[in-house]
Amino acid sequence: MSVPKSKPETLLITLTGKDRPGVTSSIFATLALAGVEVVDIEQILLRRRLILGVLVTAPRDWKKLKSAVEETAAALDMTVEIDRGSGDNKARREGRSHVTIIGTPLKASAMAAIAGRIADCGGNIDRIERMARYPVTAIDLHVSGADPVQLRALLALEAAAQSVDVAVQPANLLRRGMRLIVLDVDSTLIQGEVIEMLAAHAGCEPEVARITESAMRGEIDFEESLRQRVRLLAGLDAAALDTVYGDIVITPGARTMVRTLRRLGYRFAIVSGGFSQITDRLAEDLGIHYARANVLEIVDGTITGEIVGSVVDRAGKAQALREFAAKVGVPESAVIAIGDGANDVDMLNAAGLGIAYNARPIVQEAADTSVNVPYLDAIVYLLGISREEIEMADAEAGIVTPAPPV
Repeated sequence: MSVPKSKPETLLITLTGKDRPGVTSSIFATLALAGVEVVDIEQILLRRRLILGVLVTAPRDWKKLKSAVEETAAALDMTVEIDRGSGDNKARREGRSHVTIIGTPLKASAMAAIAGRIADCGGNIDRIERMARYPVTAIDLHVSGADPVQLRALLALEAAAQSVDVAVQPANLLRRGMRLIVLDVDSTLIQGEVIEMLAAHAGCEPEVARITESAMRGEIDFEESLRQRVRLLAGLDAAALDTVYGDIVITPGARTMVRTLRRLGYRFAIVSGGFSQITDRLAEDLGIHYARANVLEIVDGTITGEIVGSVVDRAGKAQALREFAAKVGVPESAVIAIGDGANDVDMLNAAGLGIAYNARPIVQEAADTSVNVPYLDAIVYLLGISREEIEMADAEAGIVTPAPPV
């Protein structure tokens, strides 16, 4: 009968102090003299204060190494702790998730509440990373030991209570792979509703706005509501479409999000209950690969008040998502859908990650997570991309980004 091997003795060295060039190299030069093996390393930097943790195999004369490390730390004017033990870190438990928290601001009380709910699910926070500090604060927690579905449901309630956004995603390779992002247009990719902007030119804005709001709340069938609103536009000069397009305000962060994720091979699609005469131009302007929307009938330069072909409604948006995913060659689980209205719900449910963006309550309840900050590029933090990485890539491309407040 074989006797199981005992775990090798290890030393955990924790160094704390003011960061400066040469700290890490000095410590490892000392460790190199003892011929130890590196088992694990973790290092963080907070306001120029360094915390360096190194796990190494323990040499026969470990006390001699301990003295040498302490001398090196003293020369660096840093504090060091050395703990003797055995073995490596424990393997992370099952049920691994990324929990991303976004706040403006992010208060300590909110972090306490979120951490408490994670513990209530039996989860453990293994690692914490800051993804952004401006214009929002975004923190990514690596969590293990909690069922992602249960954790998502519990944290959704806590997020609402704390007025922060929380997204829970399984920690798997999909988060790092090429994905397709499908966006709604009105009040998501752009600010406002195009049909209401057209209605202002036609002199029927109040009537159209009333029908739009009822449809977005899910109180009226979308197709019927759209046909009612389009009929009110009958007789409007088609040149109004050019004027409206010139007045469109792109949602802050939209260009940054598309630019950043295209660099990583992502594909984009917009699916709209609005009009192709607008969305096709938006797609070309923003570098979006696919677009689908309703086609306004125009005869002799005049909007007739009719739609050409079938209406892109709630079910049509979900079907478009599936078709675009097939074109790109990714499973629906690799699709991220973003929308704000009731006619986006099927699309959000069809995607692997459905995000309600500044959405109505009925949509937030149906989505996997909600983002309620006015910056569309906050989405990239859910994908493990930091603000620093975005700004570095932009700087390399000669794109100037606003400096954060000091």
